[in-house]
Amino acid sequence: MNPAHYLTLLRIFISPIFPLFYLQHDWFGISVKALPYILLFLLIICEFSDYLDGKLARRRNEVTDLGKVLDPMADSITHISLFLTFTQGMVALPLLLVLVFLYRDLFISTLRTLCAMRGVVLAARFSGKVKAAIQGFTAFLIILLMIPYTMGFLPLIIFQQISLFSVLIAALYTVISVGDYVYANWTYIRKAF
Repeated sequence: MNPAHYLTLLRIFISPIFPLFYLQHDWFGISVKALPYILLFLLIICEFSDYLDGKLARRRNEVTDLGKVLDPMADSITHISLFLTFTQGMVALPLLLVLVFLYRDLFISTLRTLCAMRGVVLAARFSGKVKAAIQGFTAFLIILLMIPYTMGFLPLIIFQQISLFSVLIAALYTVISVGDYVYANWTYIRKAF
């Protein structure tokens, strides 16, 4: 374990707090108007620790196999937790759309595991980093739009339509990233099977 690993684990431990506050804000005594600011704070911690753990690992020359597995796992846990949470409450995203994120990550993880069991290591792709960045940006956008909505400046239908459209774009790129991953690693995948 090194400092970068602890930052990655921080993201994993923060991820369940997000749905707790969003879905049970009344129980925690959080007003609807304060909720977006708390969610934004949690998301900033997650995204900043994602940036910092990689930078720290490279600077300290502590890039490890554990980190290579934990980092994308933490990204998946964070983003899927957020978007699954947004299928409820004011955002009301369609569950089927959000499942695209979950299925993509399960497919890639399973593929990598099966190949690793046969001695073939599949490298991460730049498209995976772009996918994570788009999902992070989309989550920020939705939370930022909550602020004018909860203050009464943005109608619910417009808030939900913008949220839906932005997640649809993120889901489309997520599907593209699967194709890119399989195409780029096809030679190695065929060797493994």
